[in-house]
Amino acid sequence: MKTTISIKKEQFEQKGDLERTWHLLDAQGKTLGRVATEVAKIIQGKHKPIYTPHVDTGDYVIVVNAEKIQLSGNKLKDKIYYHHTGYPGGIKAASAQALMEKDPTALFKKAVKGMLPSNALNRAALLRLKVYAGAEHPHQANQPKPLEF
Repeated sequence: MKTTISIKKEQFEQKGDLERTWHLLDAQGKTLGRVATEVAKIIQGKHKPIYTPHVDTGDYVIVVNAEKIQLSGNKLKDKIYYHHTGYPGGIKAASAQALMEKDPTALFKKAVKGMLPSNALNRAALLRLKVYAGAEHPHQANQPKPLEF
């Protein structure tokens, strides 16, 4: 039997204990899947001792140099991303390379989204993920801490 302490959302709102910190990650030369798993943990709040699955306790993550992230093996050419428009025959496909050329941040966001649970907390957590293709970002005022794995 697993024992856990249940923390209610109201407890955070009353005390103001929930402090969200900002983390800065340079993705240059790193593998997409390895970085995305760590980012998913942080924006969910799993790295905090107060983590509770039904309460949003995550932090903000800024990812820079998303255009310089690497995929292992032949995934850049072979990996296919599908989506459906909702109309008959409306399946669309794009390779990872085509998606990277069109929007380098979309590839990273899709990887992180796939590692989050499919619920309302997922949508809130994705709003705390800020991905930029280059090295510049507009969040200097938040004083992000460098994040290393």
